[in-house]
Amino acid sequence: QVQLVESGGGLVQAGGSLRLSCQASISLFSFNSMGWYRQAPGKQRELVAEINSDGVTNYADSVKGRFTISKDNANNTIFLQMNSLKREDTAVYYCRGRRPTNYWGQGTQVTVSS
Repeated sequence: QVQLVESGGGLVQAGGSLRLSCQASISLFSFNSMGWYRQAPGKQRELVAEINSDGVTNYADSVKGRFTISKDNANNTIFLQMNSLKREDTAVYYCRGRRPTNYWGQGTQVTVSS
């Protein structure tokens, strides 16, 4: 059974940084791509960043230059480094793995205060 477990969320002041982690129960090479999504209250879930099996990355315009997605294949883990956080980054952040079937983690809350 494929499992994705996120960690690293929390409360941070605007302008601060957080690093999210997502550990998969299987090799990252089993996925076509891995990504981070977020869902704010009352809004639809949206793509934040993704990385494919070749290491090619893609970012939402709202996070370009502030967030960086990376992966550690040896430890089956992907990361999302979030810098210069803004209040509008407040959301539940989800890890997604595509095989192409999508697998989702349980989510981790990120709250940015002013």
